[in-house]
Amino acid sequence: MDKRSELKLQLVDLSRIYNKNEKRVVLAMEKLLDRINDWQPEGLDVQDIYALALNSLPPRYVQEGTIVFNEPVKRSDIEHAVRVAIDKVRNSPTVGKD
Repeated sequence: MDKRSELKLQLVDLSRIYNKNEKRVVLAMEKLLDRINDWQPEGLDVQDIYALALNSLPPRYVQEGTIVFNEPVKRSDIEHAVRVAIDKVRNSPTVGKD
C-alpha cells in the first residue's frame, strides 16, 4: 500500500479521511518561507518542516461530509509550529552533510 487511494479495510474506503491541519500547515509554510530571503530550503528540508510541524500539532482528522463547528487549533498555533520547524531544519540541515 503506497498511495492514499489504496487505504481500504474490509472494503471500506479510508482514503478520504485526512488530517485537516495538512492544508493549514502548507499554507503557513508558504507564507513563512516566502518571508525568508537568506535561505532556500531543499526539497528534503521542506518535507522535514512539514512533518515536524504536523507532528507537533494535535491531529484533526475529518472525513467527507464532516461539519466543523469550531477549530481548536488556532492559526497562530500552526504558524508557531511551522516557525519552530523551520528554525530546527535550518539549524540542522540534512542536505549536504557528509
